[in-house]
Amino acid sequence: MTRIPMGKTLGVILAGGLATRMGGGDKPLRRIAGRPMLAHLVERLRPQVDALLLNANGDPARFAAYDLPVAPDPIPGNLGPLVGILAGLDHATEKNFDWVLTCPGDTPFIPPDLATRLHAACRQDSTLVARASSGGQDHPPVALWATSLRDTLRTAINHGERQPRRFADSLGCATVEWDAQPSDPFFNANTPEDLEP
Repeated sequence: MTRIPMGKTLGVILAGGLATRMGGGDKPLRRIAGRPMLAHLVERLRPQVDALLLNANGDPARFAAYDLPVAPDPIPGNLGPLVGILAGLDHATEKNFDWVLTCPGDTPFIPPDLATRLHAACRQDSTLVARASSGGQDHPPVALWATSLRDTLRTAINHGERQPRRFADSLGCATVEWDAQPSDPFFNANTPEDLEP
């Protein structure tokens, strides 16, 4: 069995979506439990990684309060989260990170052991990608990706791939399960009704 070395991890917050079900705009800046979802997520993700990156399109100044580098999609056209993951892998390659841990910007309550358990799964199964699951439901964009997958992902996107689940499965993805009770740590806000009034 090939041993997968652990190394520096870049946390990437995926905020490049159009939020059409939320009425448009920047979903991570919508408030939940008294604060923007992005504030919750940064607070939970930062201690688990060596650095953070925000993947978002448009004027990065709207995220200035978070003091994060912002990388737009490297392929235009709002093609979905795989392109945001590629933005993270591009940045990780440039900055010499070994791994990228991705989380959508609308998952404000991720667990504190997310990075640890996904790294352990990659090491145990000798895989280059591991994703989170809760309550029997997979969360494909909540995943750990080896930076070495950058060129493979770019080729897949250029050949029409748009689904993180399918791409990860093609690589032999490991899946790590979290308890969804009493609350799901991968809750994501999709409609205005999911937010506080």
